[in-house]
Amino acid sequence: MMQNLISQVVLAMQGHLDNVQAKALQNTLETVLAQYEVSLKAESQQEDNDGRLVSAFLAAKQTEGCSPKTLKYYGTTIEIALSSIGKGIKSIQTDDLRSYLTNYQQSKGLSKVTVDNVRRILSSFFSWLEDENYILKSPVRRIHKIKTTICIKETYSDESLEQMRDGSRQLRDVAMIDMFSSTGIRVGEMVLLNKDDINFEDRECVVLGKGDKERIVYFDARTKIHLQEYLNSRNDSNPALFVSLKAPHRRLSINGIESHLRKLGQKLNIHRVHPHKFRRTMATMAIDKGMPIEQLQRLLGHRRIDTTLQYAMVKQNNVKFAHRKYIG
Repeated sequence: MMQNLISQVVLAMQGHLDNVQAKALQNTLETVLAQYEVSLKAESQQEDNDGRLVSAFLAAKQTEGCSPKTLKYYGTTIEIALSSIGKGIKSIQTDDLRSYLTNYQQSKGLSKVTVDNVRRILSSFFSWLEDENYILKSPVRRIHKIKTTICIKETYSDESLEQMRDGSRQLRDVAMIDMFSSTGIRVGEMVLLNKDDINFEDRECVVLGKGDKERIVYFDARTKIHLQEYLNSRNDSNPALFVSLKAPHRRLSINGIESHLRKLGQKLNIHRVHPHKFRRTMATMAIDKGMPIEQLQRLLGHRRIDTTLQYAMVKQNNVKFAHRKYIG
């Protein structure tokens, strides 16, 4: 216990002392503290203090505009890490976190992307603790971003989109597919839309994105026609844009849309039909046809342009033709 305390003090002072001074400090502490008994605060008191720090961090993130889903993910990730390491927050060192990340990946069989997400959350947490002067230095500083393999993510082909339209028996489903493919909105944004949010004259609507930020998205003429046909066929009073087919016609949920699209894909033998795949398809199509990346960033509601670049994959055939035009 005593040696652990001395090591923490010396480590915290490393940035202010050279090697000789650090050694002298360590010797002095060992001599002086040898006369005393040193013990940790009661475990329950330490856990309460750590819990308050985690709660304060999550409150700060909420103020920054993080969604409840993101806050829950942050909280769960941090609590699992603290529980596994088995130390108080202020006692955690870089080696503790390195060992945790390595063991966590191996025991769970996780991908590098998932483990790097954990590292990023822990980095955000400990950096906040440092900024707020709860700790002197973040132990995650020396744990660098985990290198991951960049995979080309799937998009829908034109044929697949037409298959889904033709294979949908309900006007609602056709309108929903068109809305996803022409606007590129997130499924969480889709379920919040109301009928009154749709401006048919200008073919646009305002969606509420991440961080409670509103933005305008646009849809094409085909989507306009199918949306109008669907809305004209409804006789319910629910203000939601998309509702269940059976009474009492409740607003569709995220899980409901994901499940419905998954079943549609299985019926049509289309690989991995998912709402987010429409978003990637729209982004790829826009880049492929020459849309400036800054405008696509605005449409997708991304804060950072490198996020937009991850969504937009230029078709390989066009790269080949461009090479022949400009180089070959």
